[in-house]
Amino acid sequence: MSPTPRSSVSRPGLISRERLVSKLTRAASGSVALLAAPAGYGKTTVLSQWDAADERRFLWIALSERDNDPSLLLGSIAEALAEFEPIGNGLFEALAAPRPSIFRAVLPRLIEAMAEADAPLVVVLDDIHCIDEPESLKALAALAEQVPSTVCLAVAGHAEPAIGIGRLRAHQRLVEIHAHDLVMTRSEAEEMLRAAGLELGQRAVRRLVERTEGWPAALYLATLAIEGEADPASAIERFAGDDKFVADYLREEFLTRQSPDDADFLTATSVLDRLSGDVCDAVLQREGSAETLRRLSRANLLLVPLDRKDELYRYHSLLREMLASELHRLGARKEATFHARASRWYAAHGDFDHAIPHAIAAGNRAVAGRLIWMKTPDYETSGREATMRRWLARFTDEEIAASPELSLASAANCATRGDGAAVERWTAAAVAASADLPDAERAFAEATARLIKATGAARDGIEEMRRSAELAAEMIPDESPFRSLCCFLAGVGYHLADDAERARGELREAVHRAGARVPNIRTLSLAQLALIELDQDELDAAGELVLEAMAQADLYGLAEYPTSALVFAVSALVRARQGRVEDATRHARHCSRLIEGIADFSTWYVAETHIVVARALLLLDDVPAAQRHLADAARYLDEASDARVLEGWRLEATREAEAIAELGGRWPLTKAELRLLHRLPSHHSFREIGEQLFVSTNTVKTQAQAIYRKLGVSSRAEAVACAKAAGLIPDR
Repeated sequence: MSPTPRSSVSRPGLISRERLVSKLTRAASGSVALLAAPAGYGKTTVLSQWDAADERRFLWIALSERDNDPSLLLGSIAEALAEFEPIGNGLFEALAAPRPSIFRAVLPRLIEAMAEADAPLVVVLDDIHCIDEPESLKALAALAEQVPSTVCLAVAGHAEPAIGIGRLRAHQRLVEIHAHDLVMTRSEAEEMLRAAGLELGQRAVRRLVERTEGWPAALYLATLAIEGEADPASAIERFAGDDKFVADYLREEFLTRQSPDDADFLTATSVLDRLSGDVCDAVLQREGSAETLRRLSRANLLLVPLDRKDELYRYHSLLREMLASELHRLGARKEATFHARASRWYAAHGDFDHAIPHAIAAGNRAVAGRLIWMKTPDYETSGREATMRRWLARFTDEEIAASPELSLASAANCATRGDGAAVERWTAAAVAASADLPDAERAFAEATARLIKATGAARDGIEEMRRSAELAAEMIPDESPFRSLCCFLAGVGYHLADDAERARGELREAVHRAGARVPNIRTLSLAQLALIELDQDELDAAGELVLEAMAQADLYGLAEYPTSALVFAVSALVRARQGRVEDATRHARHCSRLIEGIADFSTWYVAETHIVVARALLLLDDVPAAQRHLADAARYLDEASDARVLEGWRLEATREAEAIAELGGRWPLTKAELRLLHRLPSHHSFREIGEQLFVSTNTVKTQAQAIYRKLGVSSRAEAVACAKAAGLIPDR
């Protein structure tokens, strides 16, 4: 018999599967080849290509439900064999008996007839998923176990048949091909599209393969959906499980073939992106979902296992989209109910990444707001602000303003992004929305709003910022990540008010409380501590603090956050003091770029960042850039007039910049000369310094002579003394 393709989706020639065909061609006689994948994955196509490529003789048996009778099943195999080989061992007589003895007469004679064939055979049993009667499966299992050494038995269907697959696998007598082996690659998709008369660019083809997860049937249906479209790329983006072609195919091949209970199960659980027995039980308010998932997975119902324990699954994206469309048609109330149940289950199990989207999808703003605010301190302080922004974008401004929790979460999110104007707007909204809350809840909301405002939009001075932080610390639970923020703001307040010792205590407490849980507050606190050490001329201590701060920023991906600008400014200053010119220059530039992304942010923060990076730029002899930063700092200090330390730094840096400008530059030293200058105080010879800088001794001597000439000195010792007096290198 030859196979009859059931649809144009699986026509031979549309899909190239050379690698799989080669694997099957190498399948030894005496073994079993298993092809298990859902409908539309091209199993029959691959079998046909194998037939064309293999020298062995192929016997094709297309199974159906009638073959659930073991006599008919083995009779179908015998008839296929008889077309090529005369069978005279009483096989058909045994089959014709009133009560055939399957295991004592029929099966042994069939195996004998197969073994006596005059050429090696491949016996193909297609659509083996049609066989579910225990006696028929038992007969097939015996055939697989005793397949002659000249025969390869190939079984293809939607699922692994219960014919002792585990035993065959353990004895290395099994060649397996599953759905993930049959997905189409981009080049194969291009071949299929060209065959359909469609020429798409590589980007469009790649996106189409992503949308369909390489499912051949879906790719073919997609070609039907985008044929004649003026804009194929847009059509690809619209292509989903609710597309008419896909939806009709999925309903016919999958949904309508399920029992009513299974169809209800599939539809209801389409709200889940990951399926486990427990969460499905919660959504359906029933028990036994784990077994249902295992059974449906065994049926290969486009249900993809995510682990090796049969505990976690997901639907193929197109199937899930079709099921979600079916659920939506049943009514928004039912859909919302399932989402709400999923949200409660995930929240109870501490999985807020799933609980919050389900709460939003359920339309329960109060629950969603409470969950979002519950995770705001963790997410906003650990590099998850993009997730917060995505959740908040699901609400209108009016909905956010009506909820104290959502308003506070929005304010915190804007503070992380450096948008001070939005911080003021949302903290005001949070206070207004909390007016009708019980006294304790209202006081907590107001204190938290003041804290967030002090973080992102402080315009009332350093003293007010510190008081807001200390008040909030009394209201916020000790274990909250916001407590580290309270300590940081209090520490900054003390430092900039010229109380370095109390500042150290608060900032060290902030570092301790932040730990790995709040990395952005940890890095900022370390940077602020480094500035205190610099004020005390403790360059080594400052350098260690900056190294730790930068390591944290790299580890947690904070380098591109606008609010990390201060960390890079401090790093630039410390590295400039250390003579690490290239690093200092790079970090100063990065700081300048980050601070451009800050809009109306906390006045002290912006002023401090501008001043610190200006001090670094002066050491790097970039006076014009330093003066621009100092001018920007002056504008912000008008609203932070009690920041005495900042004003002192600004005035000192301004005088230094003016003096250098009058001289036409501090010293016309190149970066290479500055780098060498910082090594002159050491005991190392020019040769040793050259090895450290990876340059020749002659280059070091030439640069040293240039330094002497520009500084107006005649020796190494005089150059060091002059540089120390000018502040080019630390006087230690």
